[in-house]
Formats: sequence, structure tokens, C-alpha cells
Amino acid sequence: MGSNVENLGALERRFDITISREGLQNEIDDRLKRIAKTTKLHGFRPGKVPLKIVTQMYGAQVQQDALNDAVHKEFKEAIKEHNLQIAGYPRFEEKSSDGDATQYTVSATFEIYPKVVLGDLSQHNIERPKVQVSEGDIDKTLEMICKQRTIYQFVDRAAKSSDRVKIDYHGTIDGEGFAGGTGNDVQLVLGDGKFLKDFENSLIGMKPGNSKSFDVIFPEDYHGKDIAGRTVTFEVKLILLEEPVIPTVDVELAKSLGIADGDLKKLREGIQKDLEREVSRRIRTKLKEQVMQVLLDSTPLEAPNALVNQEIERLMQDAKNDLEARGMKSKEIPLAADLFKGKAEYRIKLGLILSELVKEHALKATSEQVRSIIEDVAQSYENPEQVVKWHYASSERLQEAEALALEENVVNWALEKIKQSDKSVTFDELMGIS
Repeated sequence: MGSNVENLGALERRFDITISREGLQNEIDDRLKRIAKTTKLHGFRPGKVPLKIVTQMYGAQVQQDALNDAVHKEFKEAIKEHNLQIAGYPRFEEKSSDGDATQYTVSATFEIYPKVVLGDLSQHNIERPKVQVSEGDIDKTLEMICKQRTIYQFVDRAAKSSDRVKIDYHGTIDGEGFAGGTGNDVQLVLGDGKFLKDFENSLIGMKPGNSKSFDVIFPEDYHGKDIAGRTVTFEVKLILLEEPVIPTVDVELAKSLGIADGDLKKLREGIQKDLEREVSRRIRTKLKEQVMQVLLDSTPLEAPNALVNQEIERLMQDAKNDLEARGMKSKEIPLAADLFKGKAEYRIKLGLILSELVKEHALKATSEQVRSIIEDVAQSYENPEQVVKWHYASSERLQEAEALALEENVVNWALEKIKQSDKSVTFDELMGIS
């Protein structure tokens, strides 16, 4: 059985486990006898291989397995006896027997979960954004919708900003070509910033069929090290030129946006409702972020290193998956664990706090809440019913919805205790639009 628990720090603990050598040897002998009954070896009938040979074949592995099993069994019993909640996995190290040939002594080092003691939330204040959707916000949204529906038509004139062009180009440095310096049938909108500003500005004034030579000095911090800070001479031919045609806010636009009779008043009312719905979501997100920070600020606790390291590994894997999804090779991009440590600690601490609150105040999500969250997400898709079924078909997706419902319950509970003050902001400020 484990001896007295030694405190090595805020969460790290250690105790010794003793295993009787005689009892362990009896277990090893029993296991070898069971193995001998099924062992097959050339020259012997099945199950008739001498125990001595079986011991030579499997003895070392059986001894290690039996010792590991005995240590884990004693560890579990000791943990139960001392009423300890283990975070991560223990580390076992065999100690010197100090002349005692009757037993093995193994040291078990591990971390425990911290005690979560929530502070006084009423001493904290958060700001509730207050937004009134204006006619100007609706106008901006309509303007954005129109720009998204821009079409381009051919023109025969000099190019100007916002035109779309198709070009061939060839760049040289001191008369020599370089990797990535040549392009054919390349399309770009002047002023969009797809190319360097000086390059795009040099195309203004050109007409279809024109060719032009000009120099561009690349910035010192340009991502391509071979051409950063250097002067590149470009030979460019403008193949075709198109000007943008932006639709106006009229009956046809309204019809294309789902207003059957093309009523512009209905169109504006529909946009206002969409914006107000987005405002409501964004305010809820802002409140949630502030509540979570208040919970962290009012609940000082250590995060177990074992859990933090597991979360770092998960975050690093997510980052690698994201890079590969963008067409990059994650192996070529070094990801240091330190980059993820702060976020990992934040998540682990918050997770421990939320878990304690849910347990202590019975904030568990109901099936109705989970259903409501899934249906709300589904509304933004063309076929909501299929999206709902898709969520319920996967336990992982269902757990994500349950986690959101739990967070909502915690936020609602906390908002009843935290002081709140309204802060008037514009729609753009709430959305982070500069």
C-alpha cells in the first residue's frame, strides 16, 4: 500500500509503493504455467513445452508485466485510500531496496487536480454593448451586397483604379530572371493589393494590347528573400481590360435577394432583422468573453502541467492540420510549444472552473437547450432539417452543442451576480469594422 503522501509543490505529489517479492514471484509462476499450456514450439506437442524453456522464452516480459500490474493495482488502492483526484498519468520509478530483499519499492510521482474556490463575482463589473441598428448600417450592408454582385464588362480605354485586367509579365534582376518572376494570363483588380502597390499603379493608363517596362523596388521585409529590397524590372503586356458594373438597389436586386414582389421596404426590413440578429449574437459573445475572464480573475488556481501539456499537443496538432488545409507543409514550419502554452493554460483553468460550477450549481445542459442551439445553427443553411440530423448523427458534434449549452448556463448564472453597465457603441465598433 502507498505510504504517506509527500507534497512536492502546488499540485505535485509523491508516495512509495511496496510490492512483496514472494507474492510477485507466485504471480509470475502462475502466469508462466498458464502460458505453458498454450505454448507451441517445434519438437514439442502443444502445451507440453517444459516450464524451464517457457521461462527462458517469456520470463523477463512476464516479470515486467506482473510488476507493472501490481504497481498499478497498489497505486489505485492508495489513491482511493488518500482520496486523491489524479490529473494526467503518474510516473513510476523503482527505488533501491537498501538491502531489503523481501520487497520491491516503487516511487509514484503525479499531479492532482486543484481545488476550485470561486471568488466574489459581485465585486466585478462588465460592460454590455448597446447598439441601435441605423439606416446608415442598412445602407452600408446594401452597398456591400451590391459590390459582391459586381460584374465586369470589356472596355477599350486607358486602365484606371478598380478595373480588372489580364496581363502577361516577366521580371528580371540585373537582366536575369528569377523564380516566380513570370506570369501569363494573370488577372487582377487594380487597387485590390494582389500585387505590390507600385506594380499595380504602373498599369494605370495602359490600354489593351499595350506593353510597358518599369522598375519596382521590393520592400526589405518582403516574404521572398531572394528579391526583398531589390529592384525588379518588369516587362508587362495588358491583354484585356474590364470595368466594374455595380448593381443598383432596385426591384430586381430585391427579387434576387428573395423578396418576391421586389418591395424595397421589405428588403430593408429584412436586412435590419438580420443585422439585429447578428448584433444580438455578437453582444452575447462579448458578454461571454468578459464573464469567462471574470471567472478566471476571481478564481486563482494552478493548472496541472500534465493537462496543460496535453492541451498544447492538441493545439499544435490543430495548427498543423490548419496549415495543411491551406496547402502548406506543416513539417517545414516549426511550431514551438511555448507559442501555445498561454492559450493551453487559459483553456485548462477555465475548463476546471466551468466543470466545478456545473457540478456545484446543477447547471447541466438539458436536451431542449442542446436542440435549440443546433436548430439555431441550422437556420443559416439552405436545408435546416438535414443539418439538425447531421448534428445528431455524431456524438462528437452533439458534445460540441452540449458544451455550448453548458457555457450558456454558466454565463446566465454568472450574469446574475456580476455588476453590469451599458456602453453605447456603433454597429461597426461592435463588429470590429474599422
